Amino acid sequence: MSEHHDPIQDNIETHPVKLAIGIVIGAVALIIGIILLAQFAVNAYGGRSLKDDAAMKPDQVAKRLAPIASLAVDPNAPPPAAAPAAAPAPGAVAAVAIPPPAAAKAGGAASGKATYDTACTACHGAGIAGAPKFGDKAAWAPRIKTGTEALYASVLKGKGAMPPKGGNTALSDADVKAAVDYMVASAK
Repeated sequence: MSEHHDPIQDNIETHPVKLAIGIVIGAVALIIGIILLAQFAVNAYGGRSLKDDAAMKPDQVAKRLAPIASLAVDPNAPPPAAAPAAAPAPGAVAAVAIPPPAAAKAGGAASGKATYDTACTACHGAGIAGAPKFGDKAAWAPRIKTGTEALYASVLKGKGAMPPKGGNTALSDADVKAAVDYMVASAK
């Protein structure tokens, strides 16, 4: 039997300088390839800068994105009081202090609806984070069976993903209870 020697392997083992030179030549070839590819990409666009392109102006980009940038959850849900600044992580609840509207300070049915519109509709309007949707009798039935005092306690102290007072600690207990009464009345 004769031993077979690979001349390339022998050359690398005996001459590490040649290996280093080969690596440098390969790296230079890669860099030249990247530069040529970048030059081709710039020339393909006519050498113009995107920042000077009228189609890339913020108002034009917003106009093109408008059809897909809106989110329709439920056409029958009341609109939220204000758009969120950023999308929360799944399961996270952002507590936002919203001053109670003038109508909510007056008390009564108007207070319940106004408080719902400002503090509750974001989650209960669309059923986010397990919140029962406004007017959904099946979802509200087990909660209504626990009694209004239990519902008041859940809302005032917070429960599950819902923070105390729906995240609006500026609300009075009476306003929160009016909102609970308003939502319960819609589900009966």
